[in-house]
Amino acid sequence: MQAYKGMDIMSQAPSGAEQKKVKHHLITFLSAKKEYSAASFCGMAEKIIRDILKRGKTPVVTGGSGLYVKALIDGIFPSKGKNPALRKKLRLEVSEKGALSLHKKLEKIDPISARKIHPNDLKRVIRALEIHELEKKTKSDLKKETMGIKEKYDIDMFGLTAGREKLYRRINGRVDSMFRAGLVREVKKLTKSKMSVTSRQALGFKQVSGYLSGDYSLEKAKETLKRDTRRLAKRQLTWFRPDRRITWLDLSRVGKARAVRIMVNTIKGRA
Repeated sequence: MQAYKGMDIMSQAPSGAEQKKVKHHLITFLSAKKEYSAASFCGMAEKIIRDILKRGKTPVVTGGSGLYVKALIDGIFPSKGKNPALRKKLRLEVSEKGALSLHKKLEKIDPISARKIHPNDLKRVIRALEIHELEKKTKSDLKKETMGIKEKYDIDMFGLTAGREKLYRRINGRVDSMFRAGLVREVKKLTKSKMSVTSRQALGFKQVSGYLSGDYSLEKAKETLKRDTRRLAKRQLTWFRPDRRITWLDLSRVGKARAVRIMVNTIKGRA
């Protein structure tokens, strides 16, 4: 979300002063009217990474979007899109013959994917069959063709965390500071022009829009945003925790300064 212009408070984009200290990329360059995707991000990010490395510097990719991080590091799964007619046909087959029938069809076409997808996970079963129909290749075969930056560079991954109470206090404090900084004014300005589907998903837009439309009070908007931000933090941990490549640093225990030293020393150790 920090890619969008006019959403600095909502996305908590680095300030001008912060950007003077450390060079940032892909920050506040895109109109909120435009769509943005992991594929768009990866294409731009890889060019910037190559340029930074050519200059003898170490690029640091930072952010909370698990999908974007995974896409950049592990590669984006190639796909030609969707086939609504096929999806409708497969759902009809489920209603007539049951979910197991559809899963057995996937087993014949792509046994590797079938072993990884539960028969009741209809969305993923249908998607795997749809991919085969569109690509004329199985999902598992296409996965082998994906390539991210991990195949090109040595990568160190770090996860910064803190105790839940401390984290929640920081979230609550940040939301309060966002409102003081003019979050309502920012959202009000954005609603005056057309926004993309992507930019409308920014945390804070929906919550403040509810207040502006008179659905609830300003205090309710604040509490809702705090709650939804806490939920996002929980989802982020759920996404990243299983990744064994990540070295976790609990800031409640090691502190910011030591965490930075650990990361820098690890990176230097590769040099």
